[in-house]
Amino acid sequence: MSQSNNESEKICKIISNMISPYRYTYSNYKRTIKKDDDNTQNDRTPFHKDYDRIIFSNSFRRLSKKTQVHPLSKNDHVHNRMTHSLETASVGRSLGIHAGKFLLEKCQKNNEKIPYTPYDIATIVQTACLAHDIGNPPFGHAGEEVIRDWFKNCDNKNDNKKYLESLKEEEKKDFLSFDGNAQSIRIVCSIEHNEFVGMRLTFPTIASMIKYPWNSSSSLNTNNKFSFFKSESKLIHEIFEKLGLVKEDDRLVRHPFSYLTEMADDICYGLLDLQDAVELEILTIDELKNIFKNLCGQEDYTRILNDSNLNILQKISKMVAYSINNLVQHVSFIFEENFLRIAEEEIKDLFSIFKDGALIDGLKEAKSIAKSKIFNERRKIQLEIGAYNVIDKMLDNFIPMAYEFHEKGNLDKLSFKNKRLMSLMGIDSPKENDSLYTKYQKVLDYIVGMTDNYATFIAHQMIGMGY
Repeated sequence: MSQSNNESEKICKIISNMISPYRYTYSNYKRTIKKDDDNTQNDRTPFHKDYDRIIFSNSFRRLSKKTQVHPLSKNDHVHNRMTHSLETASVGRSLGIHAGKFLLEKCQKNNEKIPYTPYDIATIVQTACLAHDIGNPPFGHAGEEVIRDWFKNCDNKNDNKKYLESLKEEEKKDFLSFDGNAQSIRIVCSIEHNEFVGMRLTFPTIASMIKYPWNSSSSLNTNNKFSFFKSESKLIHEIFEKLGLVKEDDRLVRHPFSYLTEMADDICYGLLDLQDAVELEILTIDELKNIFKNLCGQEDYTRILNDSNLNILQKISKMVAYSINNLVQHVSFIFEENFLRIAEEEIKDLFSIFKDGALIDGLKEAKSIAKSKIFNERRKIQLEIGAYNVIDKMLDNFIPMAYEFHEKGNLDKLSFKNKRLMSLMGIDSPKENDSLYTKYQKVLDYIVGMTDNYATFIAHQMIGMGY
């Protein structure tokens, strides 16, 4: 057998496992795994159903009022978490089409019939991109930091120590290292639609969302990088096992498509943050010239810059478009050339094996200038301090309520204030038979699900500013 045929056989075996459209189903209080291969009732493939479930979900809809980079911006052109997710999904779809054509051609050479098209694979990546930020709290990364800090500070405040004392170490870690991407997995697997199976997305879509295939208490978790909480660990292990992504030592292996999801996100936030910065007059187009010379190419950069028919915002928009196209082409080339290495987890990420020096320099400088000039912009800092107080105030109220409920075990025994807080949470409130860990999680589910505006409104009510 030639090397080419051997490679095609390996790729085809991997593909047939990792795009199998299994999903959870739930009936009679039992969760089971079912293969969604019945497309006789309509023309939607299992993966298109996934996309529709995300688009029509309440959690996704709320992203339109959540911060991407600039909290509570008055400029309607600035990206919010929804527009970022939609644009990332668009880039992910392009990457998925390229990958799908390459992978399915390999299977055809091996005389294997895979009942899906490149556009189905594109939809898997597109949907993973669409959902990757669905669990981000109000005020973006600042919101994550507030939640982590609040629980870390429990050990520094005598009155608050009790809130964490009875939790297991692995349960504490979920709160001390809270992560919006892990919350995204929680939403699609455990919260939205059904608390036992979530949105019932196909396993390939869920796996494609997971960049760090371990939970917060894993020894692999360094620098608070993980993709799911203890509460979803068993589900994720079952999903990866079904897709053939569990090693003999029980370690989970990244789904190859997760590399494309990661790269689509990197491309979008690396470039579109710059576009917003020009819109908000934080940066000038001249300050970005080296970045776009590298990413667009000198010839296209000069042509766009000198086009007198375009204003500054149109020029920056066109430069971003050309840059994205060049990056998509290169990422697709890198993915195809290194697919078997990627499937064996021999590389950290796609950017680390880029071959185009200009694209490497351009993306590195884009991230550097974002860190130094955009993320430290004065108004952004001011609003993030306000965001800190908003979420801090809600945790000051809701966590003690959950703790008292757990200790007393009966709603009627709660203080008047805590009864009202339970009423405010409504159907999302903790239940009597929930563990303390689960009660805290439901509090965070409720707070994280808020938009920036609603979180601000509720915090103002709590301090008497909403009358």
